[in-house]
Amino acid sequence: MSDGSGDRAGAVRRGGRRTARRAQAERDVEPQRIAVSRKGMVSTQHHWATRAGVRMLEEGGNAVDAAVAAALALGVCEPAASGIGGQAMMLVHLAEPRRTFALDGSSRAPYRAVSEVFSDRRSEVRRGYRAATVPSTLATYHYVLSSYGRLGWSTVFEPAVELAQDGYPVSTLQHALTRRERRRLLEGTAAPFFLDEGRALRPGRTFRQPTLAVTLDRIARQGMEEFYLGETAEMIHRDMEANDGLIRKDDLAQIPHPIERRPLTGRFDAGRLFTMPPPGAGRTLVEMLNVYQNLSGRAADPDTPLGAVFLAETIRRASLDRQDRPYDPNFYSQVSSREMVGTEYAKRVARQMARRIQSHGETTHLCVMDEAGNVVALTQSIENVYGSCCATPGLGFLYNNYMNAFEFSDPSHPYYMRPNAVPWASVAPTVIFRGRKPWIAIGSPGSERIAPSILQVLLRMRHSSPFAAVEAPRIHCSLDGKVSLEASRIRDDVPSRLLRHGFEVVRREAFSFYMGCVQMVVRDHGSGLLTGVADPRRDGAAGGPTR
Repeated sequence: MSDGSGDRAGAVRRGGRRTARRAQAERDVEPQRIAVSRKGMVSTQHHWATRAGVRMLEEGGNAVDAAVAAALALGVCEPAASGIGGQAMMLVHLAEPRRTFALDGSSRAPYRAVSEVFSDRRSEVRRGYRAATVPSTLATYHYVLSSYGRLGWSTVFEPAVELAQDGYPVSTLQHALTRRERRRLLEGTAAPFFLDEGRALRPGRTFRQPTLAVTLDRIARQGMEEFYLGETAEMIHRDMEANDGLIRKDDLAQIPHPIERRPLTGRFDAGRLFTMPPPGAGRTLVEMLNVYQNLSGRAADPDTPLGAVFLAETIRRASLDRQDRPYDPNFYSQVSSREMVGTEYAKRVARQMARRIQSHGETTHLCVMDEAGNVVALTQSIENVYGSCCATPGLGFLYNNYMNAFEFSDPSHPYYMRPNAVPWASVAPTVIFRGRKPWIAIGSPGSERIAPSILQVLLRMRHSSPFAAVEAPRIHCSLDGKVSLEASRIRDDVPSRLLRHGFEVVRREAFSFYMGCVQMVVRDHGSGLLTGVADPRRDGAAGGPTR
């Protein structure tokens, strides 16, 4: 299936294997969930994106080049989760000079985004053209590539352009998500790009996106500014105007450049952890890890009934604390009392939990480490599955629906919806060091389930192999005390123990899509071996250069 624009796609550069070989390879080989290499490692949520990153490493690129190429490819082969119509955030470590920083690539609310323009806010910020913020993904890629990459802008685009033009076989997961969101896609303008005569493509069918290929190729040749100031910007402006959207040329002209921020730091056993500050959700992860520094025995073991109860309460409490303590990301570095990430606060929380117990956002994540020791953990999104469900006919990418991530009731809230504001985010790309060298790069999609998913993998890394830690069963506790768990893979006495302590239990399938999708790369400092793990809950793969 293609979107009907094949006659315009001849100008797109082609390279590598042709569609038939690609489709056959996809059918014949399962995604490689664990891989090792000394030359670099890439772990993403789709195996074609992993191949794009590995290709950049093999062509002499560094972790930054590989991460951006993989991220661009994810926007093609995992379109329900991310793309150039969304936003991206990163945790970056540079080996030379030795420096670690967070890159805040938040999108921006359009200048016309004021409360008065919404007649039905609940639906308008959820789907449709008015749900879109000004995309920042390409501005973020450009900044990190031009500042820290080794290869050229057009080079890192090549795998994504080829993938969009030549296509790839639809996975069972992509078919299921498209079928689930079919009605919303038909209500928006994106249906011609992602449905075949109104239906989701069957698994194994080749999915081509020639319109997107042309768009990506134009941006690759003309540069990032083409999206914000050139033909693409003009097409976005006209389509938004025609469909009563809020984004205009003046919004795009104020290119949403990313901001380098100081990472949040914490401890994981003997390691030092660096994670995403506000507007991201690194605080939640740091608080939960701090709590676990004060637990021991069965309470600290998530695979026991008591440990499951403590885990559920830790997740619930940290999530509540983040909701109750929002911070303006531009002000957070000046906050002197950051109680939520303090160790004394964690001790009090652990004691309170002990006394008590005795008595749909969607994202994508990737990790890259290169041979030189550079590291990128990157999380990007268009917010919900298929974002706004709208796409400009001549461009082929989905607009995000991040307007849904703003606060609309309290004007004093740091994420209150106002022109040029940045939305609240749940991302937590993370790098952990042993000594002065990076040990683990890790992250996950899954909205409020991101930090809890990372936490559970890290807890199991204490006594499990990297792959066993990632594929192990997970639980999640919502703010209202509903505990979701992969029931068939968890001890059968865990649900009753949770019920006894006042939680509501929601049973989910094994390897549930709901439970995030952790991507991780681990470096063995003794041998220099890099191990990549891709969560089996989705279509991911890990891989590294062989030469």
